Amino acid sequence: MKTIALRTPRREALLDITAEVERAVGESGVQEGLCLVSCPHTTAAVTVNENADPDVAADVLAMLARLVPKSAGFRHAEGNSDAHVKSSLLGCSCALPVSEGRLVLGRWQAVFFCEFDGPRSRQVMVQVLGGAPRG
Repeated sequence: MKTIALRTPRREALLDITAEVERAVGESGVQEGLCLVSCPHTTAAVTVNENADPDVAADVLAMLARLVPKSAGFRHAEGNSDAHVKSSLLGCSCALPVSEGRLVLGRWQAVFFCEFDGPRSRQVMVQVLGGAPRG
């Protein structure tokens, strides 16, 4: 397992971590298998979405802010319940195929770490499962 350390820049942000995840896949030596990307934080998430246009990430954050406003009158005393809900909506992990030693993503896809309660120091865990192709 590989741990990716992050420092998020603001309260809410989507950070493209594709290069770091691909590096972990390459270092694993796995040729055919599955890559699990997991976030061990309850106010953050991991998702796959478009990275070609930064407006997509901005739109995702804007829509989440409308769906789950910070001032929605939550009971949790810490003041970050919106972040917990957003984390639950997007999810704490994603599983992606590995083929020929590389992460398999669509042309416009990237892996994003989603911060909802920053800025903070965060971690993402990458576990690559599988082996070399039979031959």
